[in-house]
Amino acid sequence: MTNSLSATELAVSGMKSQAVRLRHISENIANADTPGYRRKLVAFREQVDFGRPTGAVTPGPTRLDRRELPRIHDPAHPMADEEGYYSGSNVDLIIEIADAKEAGRSYEANLRVFEQSRQMGSSLLDLIRR
Repeated sequence: MTNSLSATELAVSGMKSQAVRLRHISENIANADTPGYRRKLVAFREQVDFGRPTGAVTPGPTRLDRRELPRIHDPAHPMADEEGYYSGSNVDLIIEIADAKEAGRSYEANLRVFEQSRQMGSSLLDLIRR
């Protein structure tokens, strides 16, 4: 970590990244029953300035889960093929809920760091002004 980024900036980068992750998770949950829907994934990348890691993170590009889509037998479904099957979604609600809890906790931890850093900065300014 370089000395150019403050704890506040690092916490903000974590909160922004987790917010993107939570958005993808909510889209996955909303589309769990959408035929042919592939789960969205996001990985985080460490920010680099002038070839040196800063300690901050950014969300990488959105990827789609390439696992095979389940074949669901429902001859009455409008998307069913001649054998009565259609491709379902590869979203697993248990995994999405677990990921949402993890992302929420990480967001809250970064928020606490942000608040504590801001309070410490405010306290230092109060001492300087005296």
